[in-house]
This record gives sequence, C-alpha cells and structure tokens, in this order.
Amino acid sequence: MTKQTFLQGTLILILAGMITRFLGFINRIVVARLMGEEGVGLYMMALPTLFMVMTLTQLGLPVAISKRVAEAEAKNDSQKVKKIVIVSLIATGITSVLFTVGLMFAAPFVATSLLTDERTLYPLMAISPIIPIVAISSVLRGYFQGKQNMKPQSYAQVIEQIVRITCVAFFVKLLLPYGVEFAAAGAMISVILGEFISLLYMIYMFKRKKKIKIRTKFFSYLKSSRSTVKELFSIALPSTGSRMIGSFTNFLEPILVAQSLAIAGISSSLATKQYGELTGYIFPLLFLPTFITHSLSIALVPSISEAEANLNKGLVHYRIHQSIRLSFASGAIATVVLCLFSSPILTYMYGTDKASSLLVLMAPFFILLYVQSPLQAALQALDLAKPAMWNSLIGALCKLSVLFFLASNPSFGIHGVAIAMSVGVVLVTLLHFAALQKAIQFSIPLLDIGKMILLIGTTWVIGSWIRNLYESMGPNLILFILALSILLIFYVITLFILRFISREELIQLPLFKKWLK
Repeated sequence: MTKQTFLQGTLILILAGMITRFLGFINRIVVARLMGEEGVGLYMMALPTLFMVMTLTQLGLPVAISKRVAEAEAKNDSQKVKKIVIVSLIATGITSVLFTVGLMFAAPFVATSLLTDERTLYPLMAISPIIPIVAISSVLRGYFQGKQNMKPQSYAQVIEQIVRITCVAFFVKLLLPYGVEFAAAGAMISVILGEFISLLYMIYMFKRKKKIKIRTKFFSYLKSSRSTVKELFSIALPSTGSRMIGSFTNFLEPILVAQSLAIAGISSSLATKQYGELTGYIFPLLFLPTFITHSLSIALVPSISEAEANLNKGLVHYRIHQSIRLSFASGAIATVVLCLFSSPILTYMYGTDKASSLLVLMAPFFILLYVQSPLQAALQALDLAKPAMWNSLIGALCKLSVLFFLASNPSFGIHGVAIAMSVGVVLVTLLHFAALQKAIQFSIPLLDIGKMILLIGTTWVIGSWIRNLYESMGPNLILFILALSILLIFYVITLFILRFISREELIQLPLFKKWLK
C-alpha cells in the first residue's frame, strides 16, 4: 500500500478538499436558487440532528483507528491492525442499526416539538438511511489514514460530491411542486446516493489494497481483542464526547435560535429565513479554508502517533508547529477577503448581500477556527482526548449561554447568534492551546507571532487598496475575479518572503522536487 509523507498526504487531501468544496459550493448555489431561503433553512435545520446521530454511531473511532493503526504499523504488527478493524466494524455496525431506527421513530417529535417546524420531518426521514453507510465508511477512512495512505478517501470525497451534484437538481425539481419540505427531502436523497457510491469505492480499494483478510478467523480475533477495545475506546470515547458536544450543540442551536428570536419578537418564518442566511450563506464561506486545516489534521494524527511511538519528541513539536503555521497561512487570506469583499461575494454567489454584516462580524474571529482543528488533532494523537473534550464542553456551554442572552434581545437578534458562535470558536481554540502548552510545553515563538501579524496586516492594506480600485470601476464579475487574483498573487509572494512555506517543505512535494534540488 502506498504511504505518503506528512506533507504529501496533506497535499492530496487538500486537493481533494478543494475539488469537493468547489463542487459543494455549486451544489449549495443550485439548492439555494431552486428552494429559496426558506427551503435552505429547512434543509439546514435538519442537518444538525443527522450529524449528532452520526457522531454517536461512529463512536469517535475514525481518529482512534488512525492513531492505533499508525502505532501498529510503526511496530509492523499486522495482527493488531486486523483486530482494530474487526472491533471497529462490529461496534459501528451495531450502533448504526440502533440509531437509524431511533431517528426514524424520534423524527416526528424532533420536528414538531424541538425544531418548531413540522416540515423538517421530511428531510429528517429522508436522511436516516445514510447512517449505516457513513458508519462503515468511517472505519475504512480511519484504516487508510493510519496507513498514511490518503488517496482512497480523497478520491471517495470527490466521487461523493460528483454524484450528489449530479442528482440534487433532479430530485429537488422533482419534489418541489409538492412543497419546499419535500424539496429539502430531495436534497437529502442526493446526499445518500453520494455517500453510498463513495462507500462502494472505499470497499473496492480496501479489498484491492488490504494485507489482512477480515473473514479469516474473524471470531477468534474478536475474542482476543479485549486489550484492543480498551486502547481504541480510550481515545474514541473522549473523541466522541468532543464530537457529541459539537453535534449536540448544533442540534440545540436551531432550537435555541428559534426560541430566542421568538422571545425577541421575531416570527417563526423570519427566524427560519435568517437562520438559513447565516448557516446556508455565511457558514460555507467562513468554513471554506477548513478543507486545508482539516486535511492537515487528518494527516497530523498518524504522523504524530508514529513519531511518539518512535519516541521522537522533537518531530512531535515540529509537526504541531508546522500544522499551525500552514493553517494560519490558509486562513489569513480568507479572513481578509471575506471582510473586505463580503458584499460582492454574497451578491455574485447567492444574488443577495443581506447577510454581509454577519460575514464581516464573524470573519475576524474565525481565523482562530483555522488553527483549532490541528490543535485538537494534536491533543488526540498525544492521548489527550479528554482535555480536548472538556475544552469543547466549556466552549459549547459559553456559546449557548451567550446565544440565548443576546439573541433574545431585540437589539441583537440574529447578530447575537453570530457573536455567540464567534465567542465559542475563540474560547475553544485558546483552551486547546493551553492544554498543549501544559502537557508538552508547546509554544509559538514570538518571531512567528510577529510574522502572523505582519502577514495579515500587509494583506489587509493591499486588499483595501484593491477593493477601492474595484469599487471605483463599478461592479463587474470579471474585474472582481481579477482583483481577487491580484491579491492572491501578492499574498503567496508574501508567504514565501516571510517563510511561512519553506524550501525544505516544497522539496518534499513531487511537483517541486526536481526544480529545487
């Protein structure tokens, strides 16, 4: 099986993430234009429930599988790898069946009593069959990640998005005449088809690349896997706790938003519309750079686990520092662009700039979100999943408290929701960093902090000048793309000047290896 270096694996995941994000944006634009703000609101209100159930089903095993497989690979223990896969498949198989049935029975109560909009029943029911599909996929992803082979899951992501975008317009148009709730259900069906085809590809790659035979002596391996179960769940349960806190918070979020805005005197339909703008329009833009930081996090877990298994503490520190540096570099440009060009971006993408004030408000704080993911991955890779879980809990409680306090105030309304989400992001990131500093004395050099400030400050100044020049010429899509391209070129040059990307890192990539040696 092909094994990649940390940067090679990250690059493969980034390229796949870039393609899937691009296709995902097209998908969102299609859905938004076909279903409108209310349809998007119904779709987005149903998703947190699905994410919470999927989190429970996976039990945090993908991260645990990745770490334990990487450790076993470092010791050439193929029997241990087989035990890890068997235990994981059994655990996720059982939970996926239970939670699929549970969601189908609980959907009417969730839709009417918690989400306060009975129309969300249809997308909730439509999405439930995806749970066992995602459960099996998560085990295979963790296995390939632990092997430090990022190609199978990367190709699977692209396949999933292609299938989804191919089907979404058909199902939404087919069901839209029956109402926006049925159209939202149609969008969910396209998600299921995409996940299913991507799972089939993952199974094919597993059978093709595997060095272990799962069915051979299956039950004997299962009986002798007690220690493997403990090792997996020592990471999986706290990781599940962290994800569960996030999923449960996302589940409560639309409920609390609806109730808080109702207290503020905002009608149910307007609240759904505003929440649809925030989660359907603003969030995709704010989370755009996370395909890079998420890629770094996925590659970081097995890399740190292998280094720790080989007692290489220097490499552990270097990998964490490297991932933070690259994550900040990817997020800084997004922050500047979203703040300076919020109105044209929203107008060209969605045909409206109503939510531009929310985007400008949240973007500066979300730069910390881009380094949060690698920090959490580092904690999990170092067997510090419990502190990460408690950090997530503290952040979630603060976010929900601030959300209710501000959103129920007519002076804040939906802006109170945006402020609360920003507070949660900042707090969790700072707590993760403090946990790493306490555990392994990790710190960011003052010189690097100065470079970060200089990078974003210089980019802001140049970006402001480019924006003023663009606005003086009048709105034009071609000019807008040209303006962003010029800013991006300047930004990349600045990255190399400030050495956010080093020559040694570029040499590891096949594309630059021949040129720089």
